[in-house]
Amino acid sequence: MALLRARALYDFKSENPGEISLREHEVLSLCSDQEIEGWFEGVNSRGDRGLFPASYVQVIRAPVAEPPAPLPVPAPARYANVPGGGFEPLAAVVAAATSPATAFSNPPPAQQQQQQHHHHQQQQHQQLPPPAEPFQLLPPPPATSGFSSFQAVPPSYGGSSYQTSQGSDDDWDDDWDDSSTVADEPGVLGSSYPDYENAGMGVGGPGGSSGRYRLSTRSDLSLSSRGSQPGAHLQHPAAGGAKSSATVSRNLNRFSTFVKSGGEAFVLGEASGFVKDGDKLCVVLGTYGPEWQENPYPFQCSIEDPTKQTKFKGMKSYIAYKLVPSHTGQQVHRRYKHFDWLYGRLVEKFPVISVPHLPEKQATGRFEEDFISKRRKGLAWWMDHMCSHPVLAQCDAFQHFLTCPSTDEKAWKQGKRKAEKDEMVGANFFLTISVPAGGPAALDLQEVESKVDGFKSFTKKMDDSTIQLNQTVNEFARKQVTGFKKEYQKVGHSFKGLSQAFEMDQQAFSVGLNQAIAFTGEAYDAIGELFAEQPRQDLDPVMDLLALYQGHLANFPDIIHVQKGALTKVKESKRHVEEGKMEVQKADGIQDRCNIISFATLAEIHHFHKIRVRDFKSQMQHFLQQQILFFQKVTQKLEEALHKYDSV
Repeated sequence: MALLRARALYDFKSENPGEISLREHEVLSLCSDQEIEGWFEGVNSRGDRGLFPASYVQVIRAPVAEPPAPLPVPAPARYANVPGGGFEPLAAVVAAATSPATAFSNPPPAQQQQQQHHHHQQQQHQQLPPPAEPFQLLPPPPATSGFSSFQAVPPSYGGSSYQTSQGSDDDWDDDWDDSSTVADEPGVLGSSYPDYENAGMGVGGPGGSSGRYRLSTRSDLSLSSRGSQPGAHLQHPAAGGAKSSATVSRNLNRFSTFVKSGGEAFVLGEASGFVKDGDKLCVVLGTYGPEWQENPYPFQCSIEDPTKQTKFKGMKSYIAYKLVPSHTGQQVHRRYKHFDWLYGRLVEKFPVISVPHLPEKQATGRFEEDFISKRRKGLAWWMDHMCSHPVLAQCDAFQHFLTCPSTDEKAWKQGKRKAEKDEMVGANFFLTISVPAGGPAALDLQEVESKVDGFKSFTKKMDDSTIQLNQTVNEFARKQVTGFKKEYQKVGHSFKGLSQAFEMDQQAFSVGLNQAIAFTGEAYDAIGELFAEQPRQDLDPVMDLLALYQGHLANFPDIIHVQKGALTKVKESKRHVEEGKMEVQKADGIQDRCNIISFATLAEIHHFHKIRVRDFKSQMQHFLQQQILFFQKVTQKLEEALHKYDSV
């Protein structure tokens, strides 16, 4: 028996949870020699366990005469939650992985016969196929072919990587720290019907009520040997010998966006829930391909009159903004923390939609006029993009944010709790997507992949150019506020000095000239002030727009990652079909669900381009108009100075 080791060929610095750093020439212990999506899992010389790129190491196999000494116990792994609340020491995990018969040293009586059966099968096979997942902290399924594997238990689907920051800017006070829950209202998903999985209900829910549809993707991947064990469908393709035993492997990195968003669970057929008519997100085929169905009742919302307010008898101060939605006409007041909460809910709910970023927080100077004005403009841009999006604009949480009266604290909390209990998140979110007539088969995977790759290159180039333009514009604005103003006023001061010198001649016929030169100096002083004030009119709005789009561009790598992850599963399932390890029906189900994600991704890409053209057209027109007005003011000052010499 050989202990699996590897030697690091290069240095590698971990950047994500679940990864470990490597040093060149360092010897590592591998948990498995199976490379999964370009990653190995193992332990470095410092006792850290995690993932690292397979291309950074060279696998070496050194025979050992006796069992290896126990490895140092690492810190609890953040990607391998052990049922029961604990974490297995690494030595125990490695020992279990290399010895199937002792993977569970004290099995319950119900499992002893299964393990004896596994041991008997081991004696009949000279070489076992590598497990599909190197770590599975669950009992082995009954129909395995003699191997025990470990599976990293994934976090619950639907979790969000976004966390609302709770700095000094708008602290979470009494109306947000209330930990009590509001009683579930009748008709709210998950309250009236607590057990959907075991109730045996069909389409429409209990009693066949309309407007609620039971959707599930579980049946496509159900296996005869799966039983009720949550990890049983992860058997190795060769385990059962039949086509139905092959499944698409899971991502080893449980922290990837594809996994956390629920995209993997949906594609693998594990999403199940009731979808109401109001939750449906419709994708239609437009002139340029898939796009979101337009909002039948478009509206806008203004953000005005930021005012400083207090509570707790003046002990707590904050800024409240007046919002006036056009579709209700009723004004409401919201604080920044309300925007922050809404942003968190939207990011959690819509993994393939680019939710615009909020203006950044600021620890100090929150009540300064310039900061308040800048934040209001940023929130106005954010609100415009929210109202312009066909999906985000109709989201229940957003409508609650816009319409709930500021003075009705109870109604606000009820809507807030309802949004936080939304079950159409994670894998279930993808159940709400309704694709055009013709179904998912209307998409060509190669064409989709080409379009997404092209958009990925576009966003990278756009991101680079927006960063460069933002730096250039910022530097130009700084020069106008300081350098240009100073230089023009220096010229004006010099003209005034010349005028004062001419006044010493005391000649009556030179008075007009002296006054004209002095006026010219004053004109240059005024032009200097115009330069200092101009960036507020033209350059600052450009930088505000660039900041908003930099937030969008930061969102798209994760959106693309979800779509790419789905395409990877389709390719893997097709390979299984070609090898005779998977039924065509199951592979078709995976492809159909991948196409649903592709429809949504392409629709979001189309919407991004649509608003990009709208915004940059409008902003460039505004910029040039303001530039023209500016130079007209400069020209006017110079013409006034010129006319002073007519009477000399």
